[in-house]
Amino acid sequence: MKRSASLAAALAVSLAVSLAASVLVSSAASAHDRAEGPRAVRGLYGTKAPYAPQQSASRYQPVPNGFTAVFTENVARHGSRAMTDSGDGDAVLAVLQRAQEQNALTGLGTRLAPQVRALLSAAAGLGYGNLSGRGVQEERGIAERMEQREPRLFRTIAAGREPIEVETSGVARAVASARAFTAGLAAADPAVGGLIRDPVTDKDLLYFHKQPQNADYQAYLSGDPQLAAVLGQINDAPRTASTAGHVVSRLFRADFAASMSADDRIAFARSLYQLFSAAPDLAVEAPSVDLGPFLTRADAQWFAYLDDAEEFYQKGPAFAGRTITYKMADGLLDDLLARAEAKAAGTSSTGAVLRFTHAEEIEPLAALLGLPGSTRPAPPGTPYTYATNPWRGARVAPMAANIQWDLYANTPQEGKPARFLVRMVYNEKEAAFKPACEPIAKGSYFYDLTTLRNCLK
Repeated sequence: MKRSASLAAALAVSLAVSLAASVLVSSAASAHDRAEGPRAVRGLYGTKAPYAPQQSASRYQPVPNGFTAVFTENVARHGSRAMTDSGDGDAVLAVLQRAQEQNALTGLGTRLAPQVRALLSAAAGLGYGNLSGRGVQEERGIAERMEQREPRLFRTIAAGREPIEVETSGVARAVASARAFTAGLAAADPAVGGLIRDPVTDKDLLYFHKQPQNADYQAYLSGDPQLAAVLGQINDAPRTASTAGHVVSRLFRADFAASMSADDRIAFARSLYQLFSAAPDLAVEAPSVDLGPFLTRADAQWFAYLDDAEEFYQKGPAFAGRTITYKMADGLLDDLLARAEAKAAGTSSTGAVLRFTHAEEIEPLAALLGLPGSTRPAPPGTPYTYATNPWRGARVAPMAANIQWDLYANTPQEGKPARFLVRMVYNEKEAAFKPACEPIAKGSYFYDLTTLRNCLK
């Protein structure tokens, strides 16, 4: 009994020290919380956030007079999926089992293991890493709304027997996303169903982060000292230890929690957060799983921030003055431009190009294009925080994140060639190109195709 009391007292002291130390970063932490605001619920899941369209097409700007859609293309992340392995679930269950053997679970803690087992069972049944039922719904919905946005375009594609090309990274969840998307498109307009080609694999274009030509990027991930230093600084913030302490204090009795090292508490809490953020993606396969009660909103928000920081520095805008995380998306941007230009030049009869890839490609492309939320790298010596940077994984690259370009043409006037305009939608919200690109009128989301070639390159 004395040992239990002393352990409990030790934990109390440890947590008190962590909380006191966290005062040193309290201004940044409170600013971090305020920066999220009332729309932060999806933000708790980071890049694992399920997809939701960001704007209704009924609110899009009208197409300029005299122009009609002649081509569309996209780059899309795969839809919601199962987690890639059981590692986090196994780690959480191992600690819960040890606590159960010592009769050290709180009432809340006794409810956690069945939820974790149900989630792991659903993921294993689906296949770790595979597209989930929710992911299928996301992709089909985006395809249906694409057809609804430009029904005349798809009637033209059908009438002209224009092929619809499909490209993927070759990874199973990307291929399955392509098939779900094209099934949704064919359901929305059966006339184009026979024009949809089978998916082809292009790893250089849609899985470039793992290809030999980007060995410098792979070296950056594995051993860049600046990257390691900033992520270490962020992860080692006192709030990480105090948040992990709060997580375990709600699930385990004080003596057991005190017997865990600080590193063990952090590892447990972060694994639990990974399960928490993965659960919504398996809502179809595991509808009864709810990990919300096991992490308070504030605790989940901190771990979401830690994940977002890693994504920001590894795949997003990263460090001011360095382009290592996004220069490799040049080839994908070139392909977007080349496909639109070929259609405009009349050298391509393709009606649409549909590409399916991963967050590792979407995030660099968003930074390269200067899309909303991806415009601001972090200054050297000033770590990324929610209070100082708009980048959020749930907005930049949620599941099924997509960038779509629609190409419009007018009827050539006597002595003048046809004019071609591009409108971009990002997660189905109209998006401006970077400031160096001037639209056809102030505030317009339509850009001359020739202007884009010059300003983007």
